[in-house]
Amino acid sequence: MKAIVVGSGAGGATAARELQSNGFSVVVLEAGPPFKPFTRRISWAEPLRRWGLLGGAGTFKHFFPPMDIQRSSPELILVRGLATGGSTTLSCGNLIRAHRGLEEIGLDLTPEYDELEGELKPNPIPPDKWRPVTRNMFQSAKELGLNPEATPKVVDATRCNCCGLCELGCSRGARWDSRKFLTEAIRDGASLKSRSFVEKVIIHNGMVTGVRTRDNREYSADVVVLSAGGIGTPQILKNSGLEAVDHLWADIVLTMGGVLADARQLEEPPMAWYTQDEDYILSPYPDILSHYFHKPWRKVPIQDRVGLMVKLADTEKGAVLANGKVEKHLTGHDQGRLDLAIRQAKEVMEGAGIVGPFIRGVHNGGHLGGTVPLNKNDVDKMKPSWLPDGLWVADLSLAPRSQGLPTILLSAALALRVAREILKSTA
Repeated sequence: MKAIVVGSGAGGATAARELQSNGFSVVVLEAGPPFKPFTRRISWAEPLRRWGLLGGAGTFKHFFPPMDIQRSSPELILVRGLATGGSTTLSCGNLIRAHRGLEEIGLDLTPEYDELEGELKPNPIPPDKWRPVTRNMFQSAKELGLNPEATPKVVDATRCNCCGLCELGCSRGARWDSRKFLTEAIRDGASLKSRSFVEKVIIHNGMVTGVRTRDNREYSADVVVLSAGGIGTPQILKNSGLEAVDHLWADIVLTMGGVLADARQLEEPPMAWYTQDEDYILSPYPDILSHYFHKPWRKVPIQDRVGLMVKLADTEKGAVLANGKVEKHLTGHDQGRLDLAIRQAKEVMEGAGIVGPFIRGVHNGGHLGGTVPLNKNDVDKMKPSWLPDGLWVADLSLAPRSQGLPTILLSAALALRVAREILKSTA
């Protein structure tokens, strides 16, 4: 049987590998080009940054095309990866189990989490690779009763050179990304076509029989799996005359910036530890976007800038249009929780000897999901009942709630479960 998988991130690569290794002939269609990490030294940009000549955050994609950035409202930008490997190539390599909203619909991903962790073997970055400021913030968070813990990562510490630029791609290959799963699928016989932007699915007599790309090429298949992410997947559905829910979540990130002379926070892997509250985490994070493109951060040189991130489970309220544009705002609830969390971040930083001016960074979101959410009646088949025959979704679009946590493991686990349901349904 033939399968088309649209997207090559955590969901798409996992689904493609599972289907290919179990008898399917898989074609992966990726909208972006082959991924290339950002390998230039970023110090060249410091003079331009100080004079405000780099423009806003939206200009960053001109320096680094795989990072697609769009503003969904005056106060919020959304970030996603558009290249082979999807957003996993732009990640910090964190592998954490996320469960928020899953118990409510009766979905237990423990078997998939166990299997993926057993294969990828996440481990924390050894504390001797942490900068002193990171160790001091960890101790401060501990004294405040926030129970910090080292972040499990799929990063080979022996190959990591502590450049701090995980989110611009790992040029040393120290950090896992979904291209490794994709490579395994290709070795088994799958094919990958990059720069293949899928515009719509083809429906014949109530069944999806293939897809059409933006350049009017058609690909036929017995099964189509949409793994184009929380924006790409609903965009394809709406262009195809199908439903998608205006239920987008993004896991809002807001970094509190402080100052400590010669902190050199960039000289370590970001997010070395985290604390977990009901709907947000705190984690050390230099926030390259805010440093280079947020005017209030301009006066402090990068070696003296310290960031402590808030990652918030936001209100699931956002719309993806058929043209790919997104309308999403911070709600009053989001802002209230961010205010609480950012005050807590400031306490942690002050306890670690970091001083002001304390300035908030850019509101941004990079975990995009919730636009094709599962409900209780869908979980057994891992497929929303309104999707036509032959069409499946295998990415964060299925997760009904925002997580406020790293989501690579969640996306891969969802895709693994979906792929196995496809295999059962076609056996």
